[in-house]
Amino acid sequence: MSPFWQSFFFIAAAELGDKSQLLSLAFAARFSARTVLTGIGVATLLVQLLSVTLGELVGLALPQFWVAIGAGLAFLGFGLWTLREDTQEDEAIKPRLRLGPFLTVVTAFALAELGDKTMLATVALASQHRAFVPVWLGSALGMAAANGLAILVGSLAGHRLPERAIRYGVVALFILTGLLTIGRAFL
Repeated sequence: MSPFWQSFFFIAAAELGDKSQLLSLAFAARFSARTVLTGIGVATLLVQLLSVTLGELVGLALPQFWVAIGAGLAFLGFGLWTLREDTQEDEAIKPRLRLGPFLTVVTAFALAELGDKTMLATVALASQHRAFVPVWLGSALGMAAANGLAILVGSLAGHRLPERAIRYGVVALFILTGLLTIGRAFL
């Protein structure tokens, strides 16, 4: 699978059920969908640019074997991280509206994503592939697609979505990817 599509797929899957999707839904209830999607798009491009830059630096600094082992362990960790529920309130995702709707969405979304599993997964993908633009655009579009879908589905289906089934599917995806990545490092 190409770095673009792998990044798109994994980041979109990682974003399912994440706190930033809930943030997207909350903003969509308050501001226009266009403002929310544009703000999320800008924040995503910036955060993923930082993530890919960090991943590229890791990929250049370490031998490929250790990058693959680290990425595999990271994917296993992301699977376990996804198992835990986001029960803590994050003050970073509750900014004041002094910035206006667009900058409020950009700021809140960027802060919510810093250090999040999707950011770290992008670092891992970039360190493995070392294909800057495809990983950056794939991960940014994957995140934007997942959050756009959350806004659309959330407005149509409300709370009838099987959150637990989605969560376990994402966990299985990350753990399988981690095991395959580690296995390929030894080949």
